[in-house]
Amino acid sequence: MPKKFLEAGKIVGTHGVRGDLKVQSWCDSPEVLCDFDTLYLDEKTPVTVEKAQVHKNVVLMHIKGIDTVEAAEAMRNKVLHLDREDVELPEDLVFIQDIMGFKVFDLRVDRVIGRIRDVLTSNPAHDMYEIASEDGRLIYIPAIKPFLKEIDMEAGVIYVESIEGLIE
Repeated sequence: MPKKFLEAGKIVGTHGVRGDLKVQSWCDSPEVLCDFDTLYLDEKTPVTVEKAQVHKNVVLMHIKGIDTVEAAEAMRNKVLHLDREDVELPEDLVFIQDIMGFKVFDLRVDRVIGRIRDVLTSNPAHDMYEIASEDGRLIYIPAIKPFLKEIDMEAGVIYVESIEGLIE
């Protein structure tokens, strides 16, 4: 069963003297974090986002009740979560956290080639699946068509079709 609360970013510092926080977004883009009025420190601790804006690839955020530099500094290194029910995800997209550890089946070679170890999102063109093979090698496959064929959430399997030389 997928987790209800998903890691969305980490508080990495303070900004100014009024308790604003610098948040490193773990979402597709930093702007995504600016869309939420409520985030969570954990499953039981909601925080109200009073304002948020992107500045130099981080989110400058003010959380209700955090009004001093000292209070903001105490928040450093805390992870912010979002409630998956607050997110409207397009039908053809999935949360990265939901596919971690999934088996990867390559249709070209007709076998499982490994498990999803990470999804690299720093490539501006497209995400890359980092797959740990059983022999310890890392395999990288673009997370786009024509390589990505299907994600079977129920079975925990991602079906890909590599090209010759990509996994050998």
